[in-house]
Amino acid sequence: MFTTSRRDFLRITGAAGALSALSLSGCQSKARVVVIGGGFGGATAAKYVKWFDPSIDVTLIDASKTYTTCPFSNLVLGGIRSLASITHNFDAQAGRGVNVVNDMVTGVDTAKQIVMTKGGAKIPYDRLIMSPGIDFKYDTIEGYDATVAEAIPHAWKAGTQTAILRQQLEAMPDGGTVIIAPPPNPFRCPPGPYERASMIAYYLKMAKPKSKLLILDSKDKFSKQGLFQEGWALHYKDIIEWVPASKDGKVRRVDAASKTFHTEFTAHKGDVLNYIPAQKAADIAFKAGLTNQLGWCPVHFQTFESTLVKNVHVIGDASIATKMPKSGNAANTQAKVCAAAVADLLNGREPGTPTTTNTCYSLITKDYGISVTAVYKQSDKGYMPVAGAGGLSPKGEGPEFRQLEAKYARGWYANIAQDIWG
Repeated sequence: MFTTSRRDFLRITGAAGALSALSLSGCQSKARVVVIGGGFGGATAAKYVKWFDPSIDVTLIDASKTYTTCPFSNLVLGGIRSLASITHNFDAQAGRGVNVVNDMVTGVDTAKQIVMTKGGAKIPYDRLIMSPGIDFKYDTIEGYDATVAEAIPHAWKAGTQTAILRQQLEAMPDGGTVIIAPPPNPFRCPPGPYERASMIAYYLKMAKPKSKLLILDSKDKFSKQGLFQEGWALHYKDIIEWVPASKDGKVRRVDAASKTFHTEFTAHKGDVLNYIPAQKAADIAFKAGLTNQLGWCPVHFQTFESTLVKNVHVIGDASIATKMPKSGNAANTQAKVCAAAVADLLNGREPGTPTTTNTCYSLITKDYGISVTAVYKQSDKGYMPVAGAGGLSPKGEGPEFRQLEAKYARGWYANIAQDIWG
């Protein structure tokens, strides 16, 4: 495994993107930075731009007064956490001198460098940082759209959708069937659907032990597959069944009325259906002209500035950061790199060569955790993993090791939430 403890690893690498900007203290500027999105990327960026250069006028815009995290939302489905425990406000940002605007962004005039909101505000910027998150490609599947999602939730934007799916699980009779359909690559949080399956199976085992869970996958492999399947064999042998695409697992049509997923050859009827659509960058990224033909935002890797629009930076799930996954931890470290680069650029300095990290914990039971960590170095090809840095949980470990991993997962969440919203 590692010669460095996980606590030290998170402490060191979590600050890696920030180190190049520590010398900015005392710099004077009247520059204006606007940040769109109050999640893992945006809220971090707002905090650290202000920290790197307190004289910069920083405005954070989010449509909601609170943010509910997708990380740990699966634990809500498993009955381990409450929605309130993963919901955060922006009071800390305001306390740091960030102007917090609770309004929906309706457009960006990139020529005049102005952000427009639903409430009629027109907010000028010198540099714009966008962390807009994801939206869904509803047109890639028959029978599923935003309206159907109210009955067959995706729960891939945490909050109301998470609550709907949890209520459906609670209402399902013992002996019922839950069916999860994970999306094709790329998508937010690669191991997320399989942690979700684990957490729902955990709830079923505790509360509805006669029930089953079926995963109809659009892929033939997935993140941390060996570790998940090892855990499933140990804890959910008679509950979870995974069907890969090569064995007719890809859902091609959704019939909401009969609660049925149709693959090429089979109709799968369930009691609770969870369909997670194919994904793309959020709509505001399209409106701002930041997306390519695949629906994601290409960026300059040194600064996360868009390759398509000047003075606009894109971080988090919407950006193309090559080998970095679309995860909350990745967004957090990208935001620190971007914030440092923005402060450098506004003060006439050349940004440094970034190093970023990702840490991803998943729970299979309340006390059984697995993880993967990585360090990435910026290069001409993007963010590439540093050989020998980070690692994957080993297979074959006993309950004490897995219990520690679960404990580290809870510590990771508490620490990153404190860093961003605390």
